[in-house]
This record gives sequence, C-alpha cells and structure tokens, in this order.
Amino acid sequence: MTAVATTLEMFFIERLTRQRQVSPQTVASYRDSLQLLLRFVNEQTGKEPCTLDWADLDEPVISSFLDHLQTRRGNSARTRNLRLTAIRALFRYAAFRHPEHAAVIQRVLAIPAKRADKRTVTFLAGDEAAALIDAPDRARWEGRRDHAWLALDIQTGLRVSELIGLNCGDITLGPGAHLRCEGKGRKQRAVPLTATIQAVLANWIAELAGRPGDPLFPTRSGRRLSRDAIEQRIAVHAHKAAQSCPSLKARHLHPHVLRHTCAVALLQAGVDTSVIALWLGHADVRSTNPYLHADLTIKEKALAITAQPTVAPGRYRPSDTVLAFLEGL
Repeated sequence: MTAVATTLEMFFIERLTRQRQVSPQTVASYRDSLQLLLRFVNEQTGKEPCTLDWADLDEPVISSFLDHLQTRRGNSARTRNLRLTAIRALFRYAAFRHPEHAAVIQRVLAIPAKRADKRTVTFLAGDEAAALIDAPDRARWEGRRDHAWLALDIQTGLRVSELIGLNCGDITLGPGAHLRCEGKGRKQRAVPLTATIQAVLANWIAELAGRPGDPLFPTRSGRRLSRDAIEQRIAVHAHKAAQSCPSLKARHLHPHVLRHTCAVALLQAGVDTSVIALWLGHADVRSTNPYLHADLTIKEKALAITAQPTVAPGRYRPSDTVLAFLEGL
C-alpha cells in the first residue's frame, strides 16, 4: 500500500480510536467524508484509492472536491465545512508522519472554511406539537411506539442519536422519574420526566416487556430504529396531523424540530438559559442563544413594556394644583 493508504488506516486505528477515543458517531462521520473524497479522486483521475500518494491529494484537488459537494451533490456550506474538518484532521496527522510532504499538507490545511448562513430555528407551537403527538394510530403497535417516542422527544429534547440509543433500562419511573442518555462526546446526562410522559412510557414499557439492555423503541424485528426511519415516521405523522392542524401543511418537519420545540417551550416557561443548556446537553451555554432569536413572544413582551415612539420624552407633571399636592405627599 502507498503512504496515503497506510496513514489513513493508522489515522482511524491509532489517532481516532486509541489516542483520542472518539465516539463511534465521529468515526462514522470522518469515514463517510474520506470515502467521498477518495471516490471523487478515483472518478476524476482513474486512480484506485490504494495507489494514491499525497501529491494526488493536493490543494487544487481538495478544493475541487469541496466545490463538487456544493455544486453537484447540493450540500450546504455547513456540510462542506464538516467534510473539510475530517480532511484537515487526516492531514494534520499526516504532517507528523510525512514531513517530506509538508508543502502539500500545509496548502491543504490552509483551505478556509466557507461562511455559512445562520438559519432561524424552527419549532412547533403548542397546538402543532399536540397534533403531531396525537397523529399516530394507537390501535396499532407501531402507532403506540411512535406516540411514545414523539411525546418523549418533545418533552426531553433528545437528539436523534440519543433517542434511538435509549434502552429500556435507561428509564426510571416513579419518584424522581428521569431518563439517562449519552450525548455528544460521550457526555451522559439525566433529564426529568413529567407525569404525563411517565404514564405514556409506563404503558409502552409494560407492553414491550423488554430487558434493560433492549432498545426502548425497536422495530418489529427488535432492531433499533434508524435515523432515516425516525425522519420518515415524522413526515407520515405530520401529514396526518395537518388534517386537524392546518398550519402544519406548509411545514417541513425534521427530527431536530422536536428538540427545538422542547428548548423554546422551556424558554417560554421562564427557565434560565444555563439550565436549558444542561437539559439539552449543550457544551456551551452560547449554543442556547439561537432559541432567544427564534422565540417571537420574548420580543413581543419587550415591545409591550417599551414606550411608543409617539410618546413625548420627559417626566410627568400634574396640570392641577390639587393633584400636584397629592403627588408630593
């Protein structure tokens, strides 16, 4: 194998797995990014990935690949930057192992990330969330399962990976009811459960009769739901919910909308942003700031307590001597 192939294997085995001990999700993300790169180079040059040298992965090739992601694959700037992060990580590791290719490596590392637009956070209003939770057909096994995870996700704000990773043993009911999950960076956290969600989960767990290590929301065959399955189920239930809640007809719902809905509901209830960050598993409280911009009710409350532009500035002075006397008491 060439130097690239050997270094690529050591990057995953030594750097990511042994030294940094990154999560399986990070390994999968880096794997997918580098697979796309190697396939692109193979299509452009005809060279097999096992025969590539570092000179075949110079700055023009990497830049052309990043442009290909946006122009041909339709990826956003955020996705482009995510792929670039994986490439940079590999090249930084290669810089120590192949100093003879320092010039090529440094030019690749100098490729800047592209500025991405900051999108407004989308979330469901109370009636929309209720309609979505009620949409699954609870006469069917899948409907009772979907009703349970929809209600749970909107109340807890779990990421999709956290939701599908839940086991039966991660739920504690009764006094101090909560769930435990593992989030980004293997950070574990506990999220409290409301009485309503407890009742839903108690019925579902009793019906499922799973062991502590079994998936909480499995398929009929007992496997975990996939990310694509969650997204597909949300689309199906949103279509049905739109019949009773017309505002959902124009909405494109994705799994993260449920997480946003939980965050905005906490914000509207007056919960401090630092507590919301802990609730959602954010590493930095600043990650919660986009919800402040998304919640229009907070801005409307601020508008309600501010003076109208037609009001003349200055202190109030009573026009009557008796009122002036009483004001002065």
